[in-house]
Formats: sequence, structure tokens, C-alpha cells
Amino acid sequence: MNIKPFAVEEWMNAYETGARYNIAETCVDSVSLDELFELSGTDKASFLNKLCARRLTYGAIEGSPDLKEGIASLYRTIKPGEIVPTHGASGGNHHVFYSLINPGDKVISIMPSYQQLYSIPASLGADVKIMHLQKENRYLPDVEELKKLAEGGVKMICLNNPNNPTGALIPEDILEEVVKIAKSCNAYLLVDEVYRHLTQDDEWQPSIVDMYEKGISTSSMSKVFSLAGVRLGWIATHDKEALKLLWSHRDYNLISCGMIDDAIAALALASREKILERNKKIVRENLAILDDWMKKEPHLSYVKPTAGTTALVYYDFPIDSYTLCRQMYDSCGAFVTPGDCFNEPRSMRIGYAADRDTLKKGLKAMSTFFRSLETK
Repeated sequence: MNIKPFAVEEWMNAYETGARYNIAETCVDSVSLDELFELSGTDKASFLNKLCARRLTYGAIEGSPDLKEGIASLYRTIKPGEIVPTHGASGGNHHVFYSLINPGDKVISIMPSYQQLYSIPASLGADVKIMHLQKENRYLPDVEELKKLAEGGVKMICLNNPNNPTGALIPEDILEEVVKIAKSCNAYLLVDEVYRHLTQDDEWQPSIVDMYEKGISTSSMSKVFSLAGVRLGWIATHDKEALKLLWSHRDYNLISCGMIDDAIAALALASREKILERNKKIVRENLAILDDWMKKEPHLSYVKPTAGTTALVYYDFPIDSYTLCRQMYDSCGAFVTPGDCFNEPRSMRIGYAADRDTLKKGLKAMSTFFRSLETK
């Protein structure tokens, strides 16, 4: 199988560890187990004693009841039996394509987006059609363009909502139009919802699986629940044929998720309201900080995010994004992601959900770097 290098992950792998100010991170400020115990009101000794006494078997092959009930609570119509636990959301996305897409199948995906959503189906021999999201349209899908791309039929339509890297959130009325198009082709509608719930208001964000029988939602404990170290994600869908294929293929490449990850994720999901309250506060307060900074930077522009943890910021310096981001990293320690990782030249992705002090210091360092470019 030939697949293109995963640009954003290769960049993160190369530079993340040594960053002085990591504002490329896309998770909401991560929590420790101690913080999770405090947030959830859990007795640490009791939890750890029970966990340490367990034999390290495969555990519940299909996921523990507590885990799957916790995941199901994030949706309105999904039942525990309609959830397939995976190795993170990245494992979930890969597993969906691996299980459902064959050579020659037509797949429609968007750009900019997480590269898995177009590079993996292409590597499997799918006929991938790209719908480019436009800044002028606030990075929302163009329904008329999607209709044209779907002419003649399509096996799967892929979205990322909220979007990475732009932070765009697709309104429910546009999602309904996308569902109509998918229904007209009897197509699967895969939506990577790994940032779902991280909104700038308190309105419920609908999931695609609550809107469409062949909708497929992928997500994880990493972004919304600040637990990237718990490598646990999931696929949710009502579609019985898809579930049958997902479970069948899972026997070949996963067998089960780790029982320790399962236990920690189940604990966090049982306290989801407290964690979501914490994390929504972080993304809302930090986006205000980012927005105030943007207004003071004459060389930058963006469409202000409406959800998620990332913003795609454009600049007007005559330099490519890889060079700019490397020079900035070396000169002041501010770490962001080149827009060229997402095929968006002269831009960079900023992750604004870090701890507030890191965000402020990172943005200040970036301002100093930009002033140095003005004098060259």
C-alpha cells in the first residue's frame, strides 16, 4: 500500500518535544490522573487498588459496559451496541476506510482537513474527489458543489466537524442538506467529530449519527476530554451492515483496546459534565485571548473559529510556511503548524487550548518574531 507522508503528524513528531511554547497542540490542556480523580470526586486509593488487582488480560473485547454506556451518552440515539472502540480517533478513521472502502469506490472528502480523510482512501485505491473549503465561505461545505461531485453515485462522503485546522462548525441546516445528498446516493457519511462539544456557545452540537442512519461518527478521549495519553477512541453508527464489517475487520487489526485505558476513559465519561465545563471554559477564554492578539497583528488574518481548538491564521510575509515556522521555532521557541501541512500556503495552524500562560507567552514570542521580519 502506497500512502502519502502524513504531513501534520511528521511535523509534530519532529518538533513538539523540544518546543518552548507549544501552541501547535490540538488537545485541550491535558489532565493528569490526579486531576481526573479530583474532577470526578473519585477516591484515588480505591480506584488504583482495584485496577492494580486486576489480571492484565485482554479485558472486555468489545469494550466494557461502563465505557460504552459513557460513549453512548454523548449522542441522542446511539446505543452501546452501536459503538466500536478503537485505538484513538485516528484508529477509528483508519478502521472505517479499511473496513468499508474498496478499490474504485468513489469517496468525496474536504480540504483543508485532517489528512487521513483523503490520503487513506486514496491509498486503498478509491477514486477520491476533493471539495475545497473556501475562506470566503467561512470554510463551510458548498452544498451545490457537493451535489455535482456526487453525481453518478458515491460510496462515502467524509467531513470533519468541527473542522481541523480552521475551527469551522457546520450549522445543522447545512448538515441536513449534506444528509439529503448522501441519502440520494445511499452513501455512507463519515464525520470525524473529535472536537465535537467544544463550542463557543451552549447550544447542543448534533452528531451525524443522530441525523442519518448511514452516518458514521468517529471520536476519542484525546481532544475534548484532555486524555490523549489514553489511546482510546470509537466509531458509532446505526448501520447494521457497517457494524458487521467493522467488527469483522477489527478481529484482524485490534482485537481489543487496553483494559487500563478502558477503565480510565469510563471514569472520565462518568464525569463528562465536569470535564466539559472545564474544557469549554478554557477554549472560550483562550479564543478571546487569541482574537485580541489577532486584532493587534497587522500582517495576520483569519476567520475566527466557532468551535474546536484550532485556528488557521494567514500572514502576508513573502516566505513559505515551513520556513517561517522553522525560523520562528528556532528564534523564539514558539511552535505552530505550517499551513502547507494542510495545502494552505502562507498560513499556520495555532492551537489555542493550551494552558493560558503558555498561550500568552507563545503569542508574545510570535509578535517579537514578526517584528524582526518587518526589519528584513
